[in-house]
Formats: sequence, C-alpha cells, structure tokens
Amino acid sequence: MRRSHRTLIVKWVLLVLIGVSMLLPLAWMALCGFKPDLEVLKTPFQFLPQVWHPENYTGMLHDSEYMTAVGMTFLGTLIFTALSLTVNSMSAYVFARLEFRLKRFFWVFCILPMFVPGMSIMITSFVVVSKLHMLNTLAVLIIPGVAGATQMFFMRQFFLAMPMAVEDAARLDGCSRWKIFYRIFIPNSAAVFVVVGMMSYMAYWNAYVWPILTITGGSRLQQIMPVLANFLDSRGPEYGQLMAASTMAALPTVILLLIFQRYIVAGVRISGIK
Repeated sequence: MRRSHRTLIVKWVLLVLIGVSMLLPLAWMALCGFKPDLEVLKTPFQFLPQVWHPENYTGMLHDSEYMTAVGMTFLGTLIFTALSLTVNSMSAYVFARLEFRLKRFFWVFCILPMFVPGMSIMITSFVVVSKLHMLNTLAVLIIPGVAGATQMFFMRQFFLAMPMAVEDAARLDGCSRWKIFYRIFIPNSAAVFVVVGMMSYMAYWNAYVWPILTITGGSRLQQIMPVLANFLDSRGPEYGQLMAASTMAALPTVILLLIFQRYIVAGVRISGIK
C-alpha cells in the first residue's frame, strides 16, 4: 500500500511539474502584456511587472488593424472548420461503409498527402490558385485546405469501429444512407468531431506561410499570425503591446480547449485504442 501511495505521489508531482512548465510561458506572455517595453527585456528576469500597464491591452482592443485581423481570422476559422468537418466526415463515412469499384485506389489517393510535406507543394499550390484568380480572397484561405488527409483518416478509423448491427437495423427500417449518417453516426461521434474540429481550427488559426503568399499586405483579409510576425517591423519595439496582442490571439484557443477538454481526452483515448 505504501508503495502504491508513493507511486501516486510521484505521478502527481510529475503531472504538476509538466503542467507548470507548459503554462509558465503562457503566463509570462500574459503578464508581459502589462509591462512597459523596456521592462519586458529587462535583466535580471522579473516575472511580475513592477508597475501594471493595462493600456497595452486596451490599446490593442482599439487598434483597428489588429482587431480586423482577429475578426477576419475568426470568421475564416468558423467557415473552414465547418466545411472541414462536413467534407471529411462524409468522405470518411463513404470509405468506411460503402463498397464501390476502385475503392482502395481512391483511398490511397486521398491519404497520400499525409506523406507529402506541405512546404514541398506550396509553390505549385500558389500557381494553381493564382491561375484561378483566387488571390486576395477569403476563398483562397479556406478552400485549398478543407479536405484533409489526416482528418479523413482519423474519422474513417472511428467510423469503422461503429457496430454494423445498428446500421443494418436502420436500413431494415427504411433509413437511407444519408439518414443513417446524420441520425446515427453524427450523434455518436461527438468526441471525434471535436478532435477533428480542433485540428482544423488550429491549422487555420496558426497558418502563417500560406496567408503571406496569397494575401497582400494592407488587405482587410490579413490574418492574425502574419500581423503578429510583422508587428515589430511595422510598429517599432513595442514589446508590451506585442505580448498583449499575442495573449489575446491565444485566448480563443485556450477557451476552446477548456470547453471541449472532456471530448478531446475521449478522442485521444479512441485514437490510442485504434
């Protein structure tokens, strides 16, 4: 019994240390948003600000360029995540449950991008969207990445584990494939939908290279990550405001993780079992 207690204590101590090490940089960034510019880089290191300066945060809230970038990124994220869940879940259901000619070939074709680095096709993708006259549009930020091989593969593996008996009973009752999908599969797939939704959200929200290639500077479609990357170049050494802006940009992700953490943990368990 004593040994089990010691093991439990060691596990909890390790979990606390890991949690602190992960949250410490985020907390430091948030606190630096309350510091003047020179104090952010001050040595020796000082965790808490000597004098609190909330005007860094209030200033960013009234900054039209920054707030426009946040708003446009959030709008694009909502559309991208909704389309990604729709397209990838329907494709995953087709490959998991339907039988058709050349199914294996098309499945290999769909998951092949998982093994191709995104940067290696960045230039060819840019040429394609340029020829289609999609540059400087919201569509160029959304459409190219909607169908994701990783998301499709993850959802297909989950759908394969759904009991066939339930689907067969629904078909005997006269349900079409479409009704089976949205009345049986979707309601019983909350965890996998949340995990895939978060994957899509993070992919769009943290995108940096693709928005720089496809959206010109000064456009109202500027995304948040390029704006933050060019913050010091365009505004000078405003380190306090940069930390405040970065904290505010990270806040939606933190809130979503806190809201959906139960489903995310369940999704990780499912992926581990598979």
